[in-house]
Amino acid sequence: MLNKTIYKYICFILILCFGNFAIASTEKIPNSLLTGWNSINQSTLRNDELFLTSDALQGRLSLTPGDQKSIDWIVEQFKKSGLKPANGDSYLQAVPLIEYVPDVKKSYIALERAGKVTKWKKPDVISQFPQNINLKSDVVFAGYGITAPDLHYDDYENIDVKGKIVLIFEHEPQERNPQSVFNGIANTIYSTNRVKVINAQKHGAIAVLIAPEPNRKHPSNQERYLSIGGTTKRKIPLPSQVLQEDDINIPAAILSDKVANAIAGSQISLSKLQDLIDKDFKPKSTNISGTQIAIQDVNKSSKTGTTYNVVGLLEGNDSLLKNETIILSAHHDHDGMSGKQIWHGADDNASGTVGVVALAHALAANEAAVDGLKPKRSILFAVFAAEERGLLGAYYMTKNPLRPLATTRAMINFDMIGRNETKSDQTNGIIDIPVNTTNRLNLIGAHYSPEYDKTVIQQNNMVGLDLDHRFDNDNALNIFFRSDQFPFVLNHIPAFWWFTGFHPDYHHITDTADKINYVKMQKIIRLAYLSAYEFANQNKSPEFIINP
Repeated sequence: MLNKTIYKYICFILILCFGNFAIASTEKIPNSLLTGWNSINQSTLRNDELFLTSDALQGRLSLTPGDQKSIDWIVEQFKKSGLKPANGDSYLQAVPLIEYVPDVKKSYIALERAGKVTKWKKPDVISQFPQNINLKSDVVFAGYGITAPDLHYDDYENIDVKGKIVLIFEHEPQERNPQSVFNGIANTIYSTNRVKVINAQKHGAIAVLIAPEPNRKHPSNQERYLSIGGTTKRKIPLPSQVLQEDDINIPAAILSDKVANAIAGSQISLSKLQDLIDKDFKPKSTNISGTQIAIQDVNKSSKTGTTYNVVGLLEGNDSLLKNETIILSAHHDHDGMSGKQIWHGADDNASGTVGVVALAHALAANEAAVDGLKPKRSILFAVFAAEERGLLGAYYMTKNPLRPLATTRAMINFDMIGRNETKSDQTNGIIDIPVNTTNRLNLIGAHYSPEYDKTVIQQNNMVGLDLDHRFDNDNALNIFFRSDQFPFVLNHIPAFWWFTGFHPDYHHITDTADKINYVKMQKIIRLAYLSAYEFANQNKSPEFIINP
């Protein structure tokens, strides 16, 4: 009988061999695309993964020497591939940040009512702000905190919140109603907390309290955050980071059910208000009289620093269409170290970074080949900074675009493209997972651009992946706005997140390179290669649907 280790090794080699053979035997790739197609190989993907997840890179936490090494490596790869610098004569776009460490013992939210003061700290409230603050004000319940004139809905209608703190629900009205104007049972751009906080700020609020929906059928944001055990139970907590010039300049706090109900008090029933809003589709905003909220956020430390988006350009060869842009993206940062423990981030997101680098080499080599297909539109390769800290590099680029957003036609964003989706703390009891995910790729964004989706499905005829759109109808995990494509969706760009799904190693130190499915990863990158060429050369670009 074979030794178990030897047996597993032989099986692994056979899978690799027959996996590659299966791809090669069914492919019908045009000769004009073969040079780049063949350059995408599992051996190179594996070697690049091993480098990015090595101990020397220390988990690639933003603003650390380890992440700077990943930045330097991506620049080197873009140079080797022959891409042009995309930011003048530089492959770097500086992203100025503030990094701070909250003092959870000194930070709190306090309720003052009828002469009584009640205080809460983390984990009952998750509150932090880059500057020390101590403010107090009246509180107003403002429904879901949404202003959507295009959908004829406004929680701030007929209510004044200037100089006040607002209490709002997470998510959106009628999210379990397939006929809801808020994209049926799926999330829309109005669901994300960032959009809600900016909206409250525009209406004059000085702080936002975000309450769980009392009648929800899914975990709250607080519960979901606490379920990511590998991140939340670190000996040395992760520092927080924000853009130095962010659109948000008021604090926001995520509440537990206990805290939200205590603030509402006996005056209003949050559960009944949610029922009424969902039934009538009319705002039920109201003052909570005799109630004041105090918010104190204190930081142990604060500093400024600069990280970088890495950007390269393959210029289109059509005199007119070269002014239009296709974006291929990922993010290079992860969660760093805590003591001697390293968060390697092999899937999240060394896999995506490796994918964009592989595409840079493939597309540039194919464009330079004698019979290679030339892209008509320009292709921007962007590996973003500080995604794990809040999509910061992507938000920065949409505020400071290197090429006009109005002429950006499609975006392929890789974030976790290397594993098989399996049961995890993120998804247990929330979303069904197919029995076999060894060949499965989740595409997220089809509601906002069915034409983009159609293009990828057509190209997949030459690759043979199992394409899955389950997460487009998710309203529990907030998937739609959890990666770098989302800031571009906010700017009405057809942008999809390419994602192989969650697994038990998500944001744990066990997310390592030996667990990557390199056969599937190769196929995903090859599908993106074909799709990028199609987006770059097709006569009619995908349309963006503002209200799916």
